[in-house]
Amino acid sequence: MNDSIATLTAEIRAFCDQREWAQFHGPKEMAVAIAAEAGELLQHFVWQDGVQSDARAASRHAEIEDELADVATLVFEMASHQGIDLASAIRAKLARNQLRYPVEKARGSNRKYNEL
Repeated sequence: MNDSIATLTAEIRAFCDQREWAQFHGPKEMAVAIAAEAGELLQHFVWQDGVQSDARAASRHAEIEDELADVATLVFEMASHQGIDLASAIRAKLARNQLRYPVEKARGSNRKYNEL
């Protein structure tokens, strides 16, 4: 992965601006679209156990790739519209999670931070 978040966001914004779609991309609409696209991603794995979901991820790689791209595109665009530096927000969240999930307590565990 060598494309920066800023570069991808600029490409997404240019695509939308050329089509004059900003009028349809308010915060609520973007959040709804993100949830809808995440639901389409999730649909690939409904009623699948771990082994089945691994097999499904492999056999439907291209479809899952498209759904992930849809989710990411909407996330990048919403962050841009809201004036959020996504790279900084992700780094800040990782820093908070470093404190919430110290390696010595969290390694190999799927428990939430308040249960460690």
